[in-house]
Amino acid sequence: MTYLVSNLSYPLSVSSPDFKPAVLKRLGCRSSDLLGTSVYRRSVDARKKDHIKLTYTVAVEVKEGARLRKEPGVRELQEEIPAPRLGNKPFRYPPVVVGFGPAGMFCGLMLARAGFRPIILEQGAPMEERTQDVERFWREGSLDPDSNIQFGEGGAGTFSDGKLMTRISDGYCRVVLDEFIKAGAPEEIRVLAKPHIGTDLLRKVVVALRKEILSLGGEVRFHTKVQGFKVSGGRISALRTSAGEIPAEVVALALGNGARETFSACLEDGIGVKSKPFSVGTRIEHRRNRIEEALYGDFAGHPLLGAAEYQLSERDNETGRAVYTFCMCPGGLVIPAASEKDGIVTNGMSYHARDGVNSNSALVVSVDERDFGSDPLAGLRFQRELERRAFILSGSFRAPCQTVGDFLGLGTPAGAEAVTPSYALGTVPADLRELLPRVVSEKLEEGLSVFGKRLPGFDAPGACLTAPETRTSSPVRFLRDARRESETVGGVFPCGEGSGYAGGIMSAAVDGIHAALMMMEGRSPD
Repeated sequence: MTYLVSNLSYPLSVSSPDFKPAVLKRLGCRSSDLLGTSVYRRSVDARKKDHIKLTYTVAVEVKEGARLRKEPGVRELQEEIPAPRLGNKPFRYPPVVVGFGPAGMFCGLMLARAGFRPIILEQGAPMEERTQDVERFWREGSLDPDSNIQFGEGGAGTFSDGKLMTRISDGYCRVVLDEFIKAGAPEEIRVLAKPHIGTDLLRKVVVALRKEILSLGGEVRFHTKVQGFKVSGGRISALRTSAGEIPAEVVALALGNGARETFSACLEDGIGVKSKPFSVGTRIEHRRNRIEEALYGDFAGHPLLGAAEYQLSERDNETGRAVYTFCMCPGGLVIPAASEKDGIVTNGMSYHARDGVNSNSALVVSVDERDFGSDPLAGLRFQRELERRAFILSGSFRAPCQTVGDFLGLGTPAGAEAVTPSYALGTVPADLRELLPRVVSEKLEEGLSVFGKRLPGFDAPGACLTAPETRTSSPVRFLRDARRESETVGGVFPCGEGSGYAGGIMSAAVDGIHAALMMMEGRSPD
């Protein structure tokens, strides 16, 4: 039997703890009952900067029948393995997966391993080609609307940080980590409380997963854009694509949150969609060393601590509106992330080393129907209008930018440490209050003040704000039932970020696994 023993803390001076004494004390068992220990999870406790600790959850293997004390923080390890409930009814046509981001990738992988030979459609390019398209855009401002940060093999998360932290507690999270490691991700992601792969490594991992799907008989068709859906008798019968019509009985809609044209096509062809809240704002950049000093004090730079990360939030209980940081990229870059030729989008990215001069995160405010109305695509139009206003304000893909001091109306004092924006295409000085909705500007001002008290230097006048950040999550939510199937068109399984039920690589991948299991239920691959 294996148990998890949590909350075992040790100072930084203990780099390789001996867990056995603490484990025996917590379990109350004999030393001879203990078969082995291993680190299951490791996190940093920096609440006291003069006494930073590493906190561990340890997997403990004990003999069958051993008598254990029932203690808080001790539980049996129960990890789930995806096991499709197959039947004897084969599909007439191969299952189709639309999108090759985390949800589509893991949905396709599960289908392929079960012998179903899925057809995966991706409107963007394969990784090698996509990387060249992205780098050309960052260098020259020449955007390919179908191959960019939003579209292409791996999805939008491939060109961010490869962050795998999630708030969901689904048992398949460990499965996703294991699959990433088998595909070439570093082993450390299995134990870190805030795991990340890094953009540079994640590109290779994505290609390895694609190759496995192909080796199992699946197909990945790049440069294939879904343009509409054929429905017969309330069920999906075919997809209309840029490469022709594809018949289908079951389809996983594993769309990214920027799949605006496909959202519209779904709505037009009867696949139920409604608007949902999301958030907009800016990216905020600080010097990386200042963030490390603020969080770790004299321990800044300690090799056991890794990159310094923060997560800050404040909610108004009366209005329900929140201001918070999101997608924090230590030692990273603010990147051009547009997918339309007349709009500016910003995002954040880190390489695996996270050793850049600046650290950045989204600083955003929640928006909802009060701001854009209740039409199913109203949030989408709200995003697009903000992105286009930024493009008009700039006159190009250079992003509007302002120091925190100027945004707060305080100016930037002489001698204040200036942060140089990292945005590849350059920035233009701008008053971001002219760009952002008033309610967003007001909440950003409030957030800067509150967060500056919690994290010294967060509101430093020389820190910079680069805008707009608009693609925090999907502006729509698909109507799906408890089986993850569309409520309005049978055989359609919306999943991942674009469906409105996931946020980030991990939760999207897990959602894709669940979608695959539902698609396969009662079916035979032959």
